[in-house]
Amino acid sequence: MQGRFHFYEGYSMKEVTFPVRVMYELGIETLFVSNAAGGMSPDFLIGDLMVITDHINLFPEHPLRGKNFPTGPRFPDMHETYDPKLIHLADEIASEKGIRLMHGVYVGVQGPTFETPAEYRMYARLGGHAIGMSTVPEVIVAHHCGIKTFGVSIITDLGGFDVPVEVSHEEVQQAANKAQPIMTELVREMIKRS
Repeated sequence: MQGRFHFYEGYSMKEVTFPVRVMYELGIETLFVSNAAGGMSPDFLIGDLMVITDHINLFPEHPLRGKNFPTGPRFPDMHETYDPKLIHLADEIASEKGIRLMHGVYVGVQGPTFETPAEYRMYARLGGHAIGMSTVPEVIVAHHCGIKTFGVSIITDLGGFDVPVEVSHEEVQQAANKAQPIMTELVREMIKRS
C-alpha cells in the first residue's frame, strides 16, 4: 500500500484496518509496516530507524471491538506481536550493511496534534520510545489474523527533553524522506531473505 487511513482523519477503526482484512483474504502471510514517529529516547537521533519490538495502544477505540471476525480468537494473545525472527533478520542485515538500527516500544495515539513536552515525558515513563498516530490498529488486526508483522519507525523529531523543540509537519516529512531509502534497502533485503 502507499499510505494508510488514519483514525485522526475521521475514519472508524473498521475502516482503518479494512486493508489488513483484505490482505488476509488475499493470502498475505507477512506484513511490513512503517511510520514516521517522534522519538522519546535520549539515544535517538533524527533520521534513526527504530525496529518496533512492542507497542502501547492508547487509541480511544479498539480495532477488534464488536463482533469477532473468525480470523482469530475473541481475546487474542498479544505477546510477540512483532515477529522475533524478522527482528533478528533485520538486525543481521543492518549489521552487515552498517545501518544504525535502534529498537523500542511504539506508542500509538489518536492525534492529530503533536505531543506537548509533558505528554512526551509521560509516554516515555510508560515505557515508550517513539510515538505516532498509526500502525497499532493495523498490527493488532494483522496479529488477530495470524499475519506475521515487522514494524519500523523513522524517528522524525525528538521530544520530552529539557530543551523544548518545536516540530512542524513539513520537518517530519523532510526527515522521513531522507531516511526512507535506508529503510527501503533494509526491507527489500529482508523480503529477499525471508
